[in-house]
Amino acid sequence: MGFRCGIVGLPNVGKSTLFNALTQTQAAQAANYPFCTIEPNVGQVAVPDERLEKIAAIAKSAKTIHTQLAFVDIAGLVKGASKGEGLGNQFLANIREVDAIVHVLRCFEDDDIQHVSNKVDPIADAEVVETELLLADLESLEKRVENARRRATGGDKEAKALVSVLGQALDLLKDGKPARLTQPNDDEEAALFEQAQLLTAKPVLYVCNVAEEDAATGNALSEEVFAKAEREGAQAVIVSAAIESELVEMEQEDRTEYLESLGLEESGLAKIIRAGYRLLGLQTFFTAGPKESRAWTFPAGAKAPQAAGEIHTDFERGFIRAETIAYDDYVALGGEGAAREAGKLRQEGKEYLVQDGDVMLFKFNV
Repeated sequence: MGFRCGIVGLPNVGKSTLFNALTQTQAAQAANYPFCTIEPNVGQVAVPDERLEKIAAIAKSAKTIHTQLAFVDIAGLVKGASKGEGLGNQFLANIREVDAIVHVLRCFEDDDIQHVSNKVDPIADAEVVETELLLADLESLEKRVENARRRATGGDKEAKALVSVLGQALDLLKDGKPARLTQPNDDEEAALFEQAQLLTAKPVLYVCNVAEEDAATGNALSEEVFAKAEREGAQAVIVSAAIESELVEMEQEDRTEYLESLGLEESGLAKIIRAGYRLLGLQTFFTAGPKESRAWTFPAGAKAPQAAGEIHTDFERGFIRAETIAYDDYVALGGEGAAREAGKLRQEGKEYLVQDGDVMLFKFNV
């Protein structure tokens, strides 16, 4: 299951520094969570999850394989991108191809690093990008909704649903609000809304790039961004690109010690990766055995056959049942055998809603 988060940001906000930290192959090879470059501007990174390490230790697995996310370094943007200015067309095309937007915002003062607007204002910076996405969506929707309204007057049922959900999105856009605040009335409208592929419908994670001394607590600028995220139903994290660029040069032990000295429990990049995973509404189930323990990504609300399909389409097509152990039971009892004896291994069928952390073995017949 491939998910892509596009990293965007104006010049001199720290976007390149953070992406470069993500793509430091040498550092990643020394870390617990592997990295590989799959394209010049795409980095595939493992999602940190301590649960997998514990499961692998109990199962005495030879290999441990984390679930992954792709981060894409999106082309730069200037005002007028929605009309094709600068790299506008490329920027908008790249945004359409990602599942979520990671928006890096400058929340630090530094006289040696000039801001494109000659002032540090993360909210204004965010609005530059948002305005271009909003204008592109407006242009896309106005004709579409108008055509749907004409068809709806003739009794077209799908057109009526389109008018309902896309008309709501259009009203939001005209009010300067992102389309992701749209609330479809039913599953049909939800499907139509998703098919519209609106840029402002994509979930957003704001990354507040702060100075080193603010990495643990944030500052007044980052507080403004967090308030904005809450209003919009988006998410935000605090990161110091300066710290991240230092971390990539360190061995793992030195990193841990350095982070502790700064009052940090984990790196900013780990926070971004984890937040990106949550942002997309993703959860994790595990498989465990002597050969390998592995984390698998699935969308929240998926049933057992869908989760099985993340391993192989044959597993979903021929699904019979899933032997399932809750993570807490697996760890507390010390593995599959003890969980089975204690009656904590459950036989679940096709209607079972997979829970985050489930340790599963699928039975299937093709």
